[in-house]
Order: sequence, then structure tokens, then C-alpha cells
Amino acid sequence: MEHTTQLVPLNWYLLLSTFLFCLGVMGVLIRRNAIIILMCIELMLNSVNMLLVAFSSYSGNSDGQVFVFFIMVVAAAEVAVGLALLVSIYRNLGSTDIDLLNKLKW
Repeated sequence: MEHTTQLVPLNWYLLLSTFLFCLGVMGVLIRRNAIIILMCIELMLNSVNMLLVAFSSYSGNSDGQVFVFFIMVVAAAEVAVGLALLVSIYRNLGSTDIDLLNKLKW
């Protein structure tokens, strides 16, 4: 089933998703703050979700949208655990800089 009345072409979704994913990867590799690293990981997950929804909409199949729902549930659990760990690290070290995490070794 091909859509001929699409408002936004699929290529634009591909370009935007690629740009957001690369931005997230750069943030993870460059930044040292753990909170910003978690935000960049979420940006990468959301760019993949957007691409899955775009492909799902383009093909007329809703499997991609169901998969996005499960990814969002796992991402919410990941954020809850990650923020709990960050609060614990901040209480012990007084900073969320990941370079200071080597002090947590035995």
C-alpha cells in the first residue's frame, strides 16, 4: 500500500533522525556530566523511535508503533534507575562528573 498524499517525505525523517542520533552520540562521547549523558542516550532512543514510527506509517503497518511503545517503557525504567544511581553518587561525591567515579573503587 503506497501513500501518494504524504505531507513530509520519508527522506526528511531519515535525515532528522540521523542528525538527532549523531547529536546524541557526540553528547555521550564529549560531555562529562552524567545527567547530560543520560539525556543524550534518551535523545538517541527517541530518534530511533521517530524513525520506527515514520517507517511504520509509511508502510501502513502498526508493528513499529507497538515496538516504540515497548522501547519507551524500557527507557522510562532506565531513567528511573539511572537517576536513582546519580542521586546516590551525588550524595557520596558531591558531583555528577563521571571522571570522579574512579573514587568508588574498592
